[in-house]
Amino acid sequence: MAELSPEDQKLVTLARATMARTGAPEGAAVRDLDGRTYAAGSVALEHLRLSALDVCVAMAVSSGSRGLEAAVRLGDAEPDLLAVHEFAGPDLVVHLGDVRGRIAD
Repeated sequence: MAELSPEDQKLVTLARATMARTGAPEGAAVRDLDGRTYAAGSVALEHLRLSALDVCVAMAVSSGSRGLEAAVRLGDAEPDLLAVHEFAGPDLVVHLGDVRGRIAD
């Protein structure tokens, strides 16, 4: 299991709490350049499907964020990182973990 900073561990906690609250199979949390955090679960409606990271990116962008400094994504399916890297840049490290919050090395 990867060793995370206390601030990044908070993102894991937020992503897990969101999954528990919503019953979503995927959760994510991000921290923007101003230190604000956004957490979300995946959305699966008949006419709208968004990954948890996509929802977090949309929340950050619509709140006026200029970029991201950290991201966590929990879930068992293969993650789609296109939107998060388009917004935050290709060098942003996205910590990936399972539904229990165990982050891979």
